[in-house]
Amino acid sequence: MITNPLNTRVMDDLRVIFKKRTVPLMTSKPRIIDAINKVYERSTSALQGLDEIDQEEFDLDEPIVDLLDAGDDDAPVIKLVNTLLFRAVKEKASDIHIEPYERDMVVRFRIDGVLFDIFKPPKKLQNAITSRIKVMGNLNIAEKRLPQDGRIPLKLGGKDIDVRLSTVPTAFGERLVMRLQDRSNVVLQLEQLGFNDETLTALREDLLLRTYGIILVTGPTGSGKSTTLYACLSKINNAQINILTVEDPVEQRIHGIGQVQVNSKIGLNFSTGLRSFLRQDPDVIMIGEIRDLETAELAIQASLTGHLVFSTLHTNDAAGAFPRLMDMGCEPFLIATSLLGVISQRLVRVLCPHCKAPHVPTDVDLTSLGLTREATRGATVYRAMGCEHCNGKGYLGRTNIQELMLVNDEIRSLIMQRKDGGTIKKRALELGMKTFRDHGVEKVLKGITTIEEVLSNTQIDL
Repeated sequence: MITNPLNTRVMDDLRVIFKKRTVPLMTSKPRIIDAINKVYERSTSALQGLDEIDQEEFDLDEPIVDLLDAGDDDAPVIKLVNTLLFRAVKEKASDIHIEPYERDMVVRFRIDGVLFDIFKPPKKLQNAITSRIKVMGNLNIAEKRLPQDGRIPLKLGGKDIDVRLSTVPTAFGERLVMRLQDRSNVVLQLEQLGFNDETLTALREDLLLRTYGIILVTGPTGSGKSTTLYACLSKINNAQINILTVEDPVEQRIHGIGQVQVNSKIGLNFSTGLRSFLRQDPDVIMIGEIRDLETAELAIQASLTGHLVFSTLHTNDAAGAFPRLMDMGCEPFLIATSLLGVISQRLVRVLCPHCKAPHVPTDVDLTSLGLTREATRGATVYRAMGCEHCNGKGYLGRTNIQELMLVNDEIRSLIMQRKDGGTIKKRALELGMKTFRDHGVEKVLKGITTIEEVLSNTQIDL
């Protein structure tokens, strides 16, 4: 099969290699790539005969750009690493963990937020696998005592995959974690992220229309904070405003936005980048994360001088952002004056549409969610089953649940009084704020996720 029947050079090469007459069949490029992927996926040669490998024969310096270029003469460890990366992309894993232990090592994938054991390579391949991945990430393979960070750009099946590599020395060798991001599959629409109608309306008709102030997105690592920020920036991105970002790293490149990569080796951090931004005539500024007092004070200063500032903060809920900023050393009156709102979010797994089955929840389940049997009347609750489409897991993808706290006069008054997060949250609930549990229940009643997912990712607000 060929995409261009006029490309006679390829047909001549095939005729010489196979010594047979060639007949071209025209098709599209995606169909050819899909066929190659299916054949490559069935290949098990990379995982065979590893016990008999001589580590001295590994060609660790061979560059890798496209996983599909791996030939039969490649070193087995190169094939092994390629296969693991290929399988991770195929199964839509967000992270690959390579963990050394005393007598063995384990490769695990994080799929939809949950870690699964995938493969246990022989212990004697540990150094070869580690060195191969470090070479791919342009790291120093001789340095095994200090943590290192790198990046591996890959092209697989027509997709651009960005791999962020992190190494940490442990008692039994270096532990590697690779975070995978498919640049061609990044969601940049707020409507696709799982926000409910109430939150979307508040964002589109209020917060994103402001010309100054700070909008914070909080949550644990891997909860989709950066994706939400990118979606917000894409929503307001146009030729009339100047948008600048300082990030660590730049995860998604957006046309029309000036994006700066943090580089601690040369002293370019969030605070120095933000300080220089104020001389670049920006309208909107995005800071990857507020980590210290200097960055927080610069963000507040920027918001008070007529800039709309977006950033992230690591807190457990929306109300926790205020005491967190005070703990850094920010003055309460500055926080109350500059902050517009806080979005806190979590990710829950989405039921596989191919195998989810109706389920009658028990009284214990309903009580745990704060529901009554009457409240579920007319709604269908589903449970996870498992099929070939979801690899037997019962879930396919993730969506977010969130709580949005808008800073109004009453919340500002509590901030000025240095009240704790619990007091602020209690008052916000009285004013009508919806919690993680509330949004999780909505998704359960709509058949999007399960009761177990909501219970494991939220807690009762007392």
